[in-house]
Order: sequence, then C-alpha cells, then structure tokens
Amino acid sequence: MTATGLLAAIADVGADRTRGGYSRHGFDRVELELREWFVAEAVKRGLSVETDRNGNIWAWWGNPGPDAVITGSHLDSVPGGGAFDGPLGVVSALAAVDVLRAKGFVPRRPIAVVVFVEEEGGRFGVPCLGSRLMTGAIDADKARALVDSDGVSLADAITAAGADPSTLGPDEEALARIGCFVELHVEQGRGLTVAVGVASSILAHGRWRFTFTGEGNHAGATLMGDRRDPMVPAASLVLAARKAAVGGARATVGRIVPIPGGTNVIPSQVDVWLDARAADDATTKSVVAEIQAMARLAASEEGCGVRITQESYGDTVVFDEVLRDDLSTVLGGVPALPTGAGHDAGILASRVPTAMLFVRNPTGVSHAPEEYAEPDDCEAGVAALATTLEHLAA
Repeated sequence: MTATGLLAAIADVGADRTRGGYSRHGFDRVELELREWFVAEAVKRGLSVETDRNGNIWAWWGNPGPDAVITGSHLDSVPGGGAFDGPLGVVSALAAVDVLRAKGFVPRRPIAVVVFVEEEGGRFGVPCLGSRLMTGAIDADKARALVDSDGVSLADAITAAGADPSTLGPDEEALARIGCFVELHVEQGRGLTVAVGVASSILAHGRWRFTFTGEGNHAGATLMGDRRDPMVPAASLVLAARKAAVGGARATVGRIVPIPGGTNVIPSQVDVWLDARAADDATTKSVVAEIQAMARLAASEEGCGVRITQESYGDTVVFDEVLRDDLSTVLGGVPALPTGAGHDAGILASRVPTAMLFVRNPTGVSHAPEEYAEPDDCEAGVAALATTLEHLAA
C-alpha cells in the first residue's frame, strides 16, 4: 500500500472536531488505537513485534540483533496538529518495506520500524519522551510523576493502558541493537524546494513553565490600583518573548492557563509555557535569560511572584556527517538543510549514528491542520527511504 493510502486508513482516528486537525496524545484512547493499528499492519507484513520497557513499539524484519538499521517516527500529535507530522514517517517505513519485498530484496542486516511514545509532549509536557527515557536523557522517576492537564500521571496512564510503569528507564539493550537510525519526516518550514532532502542539524531548544502568582479577586469590585493581577506579567512575557527573539532565534508562547479561569475573575495564578530555540546552545540560553529577567521585573512591578521551571532542553544537534553525506549521495545529491523542530532522531544522535530524510511541505505550515505534503512527494519519500534501507542493510 502507498504512504497516502496508509495515511487515509487512519484519517478518522483522533480527528479534533473543535480545533481542527488531530489530537493524538501518549497513552490516550486515540493513541492506543493507533498503536493497535500499527501492530496489525506490521503483523500483516510478517514483521515480529515487540514493545520495549518504555512503551516504544518495534516491528522487525529479520531477527532482532546488533547493527540493525532502524527507521520510523511517532503517531502522537500536538493538540490540533496536522496529518503528516509523525505518521508520515511511520507509514513511509511500512510502505518502504513493501517496496523492498516486492523487488525481492533480502536484508543482510536486520531492519526495524519503531514507533516512539509521546514525541510531541502534547499530553505530559516533555517532548520525545520515549527516546529520552530509552537514552536516559530524562530520569525515570521524574517521568513517572509527569501529569497531564487532568492531573493524570504518566505512571497512571501507563497502568491504565495495561503496561507496567516500573520498567521505565534507560534501555541499553535496545540501544545496542541500533546500528543506525533514519527518520523520515515532513519538512516543517519552507526550506525544501525539491521533493526530498536530508537534515543537517536541529536548533538548540527547550520548554519553560512560568507560574505567576497574585491575588484572585472580583473583576468589578477591585480597583485597578488595588490589584495584584498575575495576568499582567503573563502578558508581558508574551511581548518579552517577541522582543528577545532576534537574529534567527525563535520564542513562542502557545499555552496560557489562568486559575480559576473565569471571565469576571482576576486570576490568582497564571501558568505560561515558553518554547525557545536558536542556532546554538549559548544563544538559546541568552534569549531565555533575557525573557526570564523581563518576566521577573514585570511580576515585581505588579506585586506578583513568579516561579520558572525548565521542563525540557536539548542542545544543538548535528547529525552524523558521514551518514548524512552518504545518504545524500545515494539519493542523487539531494540537499541538506537544518531544522528548527525537535525529533526523536535528535535525541538518539547522542548515542547512535542518526540521519533524517525530509519530504517537501509546500505550505510551510506544520503543527496545524493546514500541514500538507503532495501525494507524489510522499511517494518520492517512500522511494528515498526504500533506497536508503536497501543501501544500509545490503
């Protein structure tokens, strides 16, 4: 089946009737349905399926073992996300296996398609959770204690899904089997002008939670001069992020949660999440430090408090240059370009040779319902991935 055909098969799963697009989050009902769908598709192809200690699913062509060629991506999304971010890499991997089998290819090295858990962090706040746990980039106890917006912990969500949260943590056995990892992904900007390219690097990026505290009160009975309104420094943070992000840096506030959240109530607390990214570690941290200073000043001027928590962070990632150049050559000299988006491939890059293939995005829109890739470009991505797997596993 083609990549677009496989995407069509899950087109109704997790469709968000309120936001548009898709809302598919780690260990929720929708993501569990997608995991079952993936397992069924893998079994249909005669692949042997296993779930590792962190909930990542592996579908093997050949006996699991060292020096394996691994591909895949994720099935979860941001709230109201697009149809391609994550699933395109998964369905393209399945379709590439179909292409190689149809031509009679028999891999010398084992090949596996992996589906990572909670790559977007849309439910529990930490992106690339499955790969971070596997590599030890996040402490297992910290991960188990993460909670979603309803107060459900990751440990409880895993238990409800019928798995054991006590097994979470570094998985050296799984890492030892990876000879290299190649993730196909829709390009998330306007940088790719041909159907397929390869990634060169990922911007340093992270997420910070700002908790502003003040005094909840009546919107009509409280004079403006008597207020300690945490929404005021929260609003200042949004503007500070725009001001600090210069010279190619990016700073975004995409989520604000006031407590209690009434229209005629001055909030007692406002939580604001900042996403910041830049070309290198020093610049990213400088941008965030400037925003933090502005936030503290704004809170003080309003008579409010502020607590800042770093929820995740990743340094600049430069993908394995030998592997990148090899794949670019094998694919006919396709271009290499950096990305501002984080990926499981970026987490794995610290431990194993890692590369990424990009499929052109004509709109340049991602993390939104308008995200798109042309069917012909999707199939070009499948062909490129099949060529890559054949080259690496021969």
